[in-house]
Amino acid sequence: QVQLVESGGGLVQPGGSLRLSCVASGGFFYNYAMAWFRQVPGKERLFVAGITWGGSRTSYADSVKGRFTISRDNAKNTMYLQMNSLKPEDTAVYYCAADRDSLRLGIQRYNYDYWGQGTQVTVSS
Repeated sequence: QVQLVESGGGLVQPGGSLRLSCVASGGFFYNYAMAWFRQVPGKERLFVAGITWGGSRTSYADSVKGRFTISRDNAKNTMYLQMNSLKPEDTAVYYCAADRDSLRLGIQRYNYDYWGQGTQVTVSS
């Protein structure tokens, strides 16, 4: 059983940056592909970015390409999401997720086996 804990959310002005972290425990981190999703109230949880077990392949939603960067440090059991040039429409609860298929870059919620509790990101002036 893998436990995931996100941190790094907060309030930031448009154009600003934040870095989210997701720390994993209870399993072998390198066995999992990882991803970030986000959700606003009343809407479905949507894929933001994904990364395979070794970090060699990544995938991004079109809405964040060129602004967000996903990475991972397997030695620290930690995944990151560097978010630059933030926009008000990036406001959401951000969730990290783990997929037991370490080479898949799934974009659907059902592809993932474990989830964190989420961290709020608010982009507002």
